Amino acid sequence: MEDDTPRGRESISLASVANGLDNRGAELLESLEEGRDPGSNSSPSEVGNSWSKAGPEPSSGWRRRLQPAPRVRHFCREHAQMFRWICIGLLCTAYTAFLLAACILNFQRALALFVLTCVVLVFLAHSLLKRLLGPTLLRCVKPLGHPCLKLWFKRGLALAALLGLVLWLALDTSQRPEQLVSFGGICVFIGLLFALSKHHRAVSWRAVFWGLGLQFVLGLVVIRTEPGFIAFQWLGDQIQVLPIIVFFSCAMSVLYYVGLMQWVIMKISWLMQITMGTTATETLSVAGNIFVSQTEAPLLIRPYLADMTLSEIHVVMTGGYATIAGSLLGAYISFGIDAASLIAASVMAAPCALALSKLVYPEVEESKFRSEEGVKLTYGDAQNLLEAASSGAALSVKVVTNIAANLIAFLAVLDFINAALSWLGNMVDIQGLSFQLICSYILRPVAFLMGVAWEDCSVVAELLGMKLFLNEFVAYQGLSEYKQRRLAGTEEWVASKKQWISVRAEILTTFALCGFANFSSIGIMLGGLTSMAPQRKSDFSQIVLRALCTGACVSLVNACVAGILYMPRGPAVDCVSLLNTTLNSSSFEVYQCCHQAFQSPSPEFSLEALDNCCRFYNHTICA
Repeated sequence: MEDDTPRGRESISLASVANGLDNRGAELLESLEEGRDPGSNSSPSEVGNSWSKAGPEPSSGWRRRLQPAPRVRHFCREHAQMFRWICIGLLCTAYTAFLLAACILNFQRALALFVLTCVVLVFLAHSLLKRLLGPTLLRCVKPLGHPCLKLWFKRGLALAALLGLVLWLALDTSQRPEQLVSFGGICVFIGLLFALSKHHRAVSWRAVFWGLGLQFVLGLVVIRTEPGFIAFQWLGDQIQVLPIIVFFSCAMSVLYYVGLMQWVIMKISWLMQITMGTTATETLSVAGNIFVSQTEAPLLIRPYLADMTLSEIHVVMTGGYATIAGSLLGAYISFGIDAASLIAASVMAAPCALALSKLVYPEVEESKFRSEEGVKLTYGDAQNLLEAASSGAALSVKVVTNIAANLIAFLAVLDFINAALSWLGNMVDIQGLSFQLICSYILRPVAFLMGVAWEDCSVVAELLGMKLFLNEFVAYQGLSEYKQRRLAGTEEWVASKKQWISVRAEILTTFALCGFANFSSIGIMLGGLTSMAPQRKSDFSQIVLRALCTGACVSLVNACVAGILYMPRGPAVDCVSLLNTTLNSSSFEVYQCCHQAFQSPSPEFSLEALDNCCRFYNHTICA
C-alpha cells in the first residue's frame, strides 16, 4: 500500500501532466480513457487496483479537464480554412457597411475611398475570373487568333486611338491653346530619342505607343477626373499630417512584410506586360520603382540580373532614373511640394520609362523571361510585423541623415560654383554670372517645350539645371522657395528678377523634377547593380549614360503630358468682398486681386479696397 500510493500520485503530478500534454498529448488522452497509467506498462486492471488501494480514483476528474483541450485544438486544425473565411467575411461585411455609411453621409468626402476600393475590386475580380473561367475563355477566343484578324484588329485599334487623340486635342485645346505646345514637346522629345536609338529598325512601336497611352490614361484619371484627383489629393493630405519620412519608411516595410506591396507591384507589372509586350523581369523592376529607390527596385529581380539582356538592363536603369523612392517622396512633400502631383508623377513615369527605354535601346536578343512563371518576389527578412515596422523606422534615420548630408554638400558645391563663375565673370565685366543664369539660357527652350509660359521659363530652366547637374533635392528646395514667396503674396518682379512662377509652371516643374536622373546618381546606380551582379560590370558601364539621358527625358515627357491635361482647379476668388475687408497679411489671392484692381480700377473697388492694396504693394495709383 505504501509502495502504491506514491506511484499513483506521481502519475498525476503537474510535471507529468505538462510533459504528457506537450509531447504525447494523444497518448495521454488514450491512456486515461483506457484507465491505465500513461507512464507505466501496467494493464488497466492493475492500474485500477492501485487506484483503489490509494484511495478515491481521481483519473475521471483529470480526464474531464484534459479531454477538451486536445479536442478543441484538433477541431480548430480541421476547420482552420472555414474560420479564415468566416473572419474574412466578417471583415469584408464590416468594411462594406462602413463604406456605405460614409457614402450615404457624404459621397464627396468618401469619393477617394470609393475609388481605391473599386480599383482593388477590379483586380480581385480579374484574378477570380482568370482562375475559374480562364481555360474556357481561352477556348472561346482561340478561333479569333488568326494572324490576319489580329493584324487588322491592331490596325483598327491604332487608327481609332489616333483619331480619338486628334479629336480630343482639337476640342480641348480650343479653350487652352498652350496645351498644343506641350503636345509639340512630346513629339520633339520622342523624335530626338528615336534619332539616338541604338537599333532603329528593331524599335518596338507597340511598347512605345502602349506605354505612352497608359501614361496618358493615368494622367487623365489623376489630373482631369474629379475622383482620381480627389483620391490622390486625399493620399497627399494624409501623408502631410504624419512625420513624413518615418511614416513612409515604416509603412513600406510593413506593407512588404504582409505582401500587399508585392501584390500591387505584380498587378501593375501585369498590366504593363500584357499591353506593351515587355518581359516579366524588366516590368517588375519598373513597377517596383514606383515605390522604392533605384538601388532597391533591382533587388526584386536580383536572381535574374545575370541572365538579362542589355535592353532589359537598360529598362531597369531607366526606371530607376525616371522615378523617386517612396521615402524621399515624403521628404519632398515636407518641402511644401504638391503631394498629389508628386504621387501622380511617380505612377505615370513607370509606363513612360518602359516605352522610351524600348525606343532608345530596342530588344535584339532572345530573352529568357518572356513568361512571368518562375519569377518570384521576396517578402523581406523580417520575422514578424513588429520587426518590419521597427526596421522601417530605423531605416528612416539613415534616410534623414542622407537627405541632410546631400543638401549641405550640394548647396555648398553650388555656392562654390557660383562664387567661381562670379569671379570669372567680373574679369570680363559680366556681372552676376552664376550656374543658375547659365542654365536659364541653355535649358529655356526645354522648359518652353514642356508648356511653361515664356516669362516663367528662365526660373524653370534654372531648376532643371540644378536637378540634372546637382540633384533633385536642391531643385525641389529651390521650387519650394518660389512657391512660398507666391503663397505669401510677394511682388512678382523685384529688381528685374522673378520672385515666383505661376501655379501651372509649378505643377509642370514638379513633374519634370520627379526622378533620380542626375550625374551624381551614376555612381549610385553602378555601385548598386555591380554589387548584385559583378560579372556584368562592363555591361552596366556601357549603357548607364544612355539610360541617364532616357530617364531625364521620361521626366520631361511626363511634364508635357501634365501640360496637356492640366486645368486650373479651385473656386474663383471674389476680389471685391476680399479687398473690402480688413486685411492683416498678404497672400497670393490678395496679390491677384490687387493686381486686378490696379490694372482696371472700377467702381466696384472702394477706396478702402485700394488702401488695403497700397499697404502691401507699390503702384502709381497709390501716390
